[in-house]
Amino acid sequence: MTEYLVRFVAGGLIVSAFAILGDMLRPKSFAGLLGAAPSVALATLGIAVVQHGPQYAAAASWTMIYGAIALGCYSLAVCQLLMRFRLGALPATILAFAVWFVVAFGLLAGLGGAA
Repeated sequence: MTEYLVRFVAGGLIVSAFAILGDMLRPKSFAGLLGAAPSVALATLGIAVVQHGPQYAAAASWTMIYGAIALGCYSLAVCQLLMRFRLGALPATILAFAVWFVVAFGLLAGLGGAA
């Protein structure tokens, strides 16, 4: 129960701090960019350091990086399927999921990072 409370408070504080920072920057689209994944990742890593130590948090951060790279590849694949092959949104996203799966687990298997 304490973990959920700490996660709730830390996540809320970090998300709010990033939302304020994003609101101060130009263009305003930075607010959405900074308010989502980076702030949640920082809150999660902070809790991981406190609960499991820095080695575990380092491994978790590498898996987050692999996931971000895989998401970038997934997004690129979806764009190509939509624009070049004129697929609908649902088939393109389902097909591109294979790209995410291969890239994410390929990086994890090839470079490591699991705790």
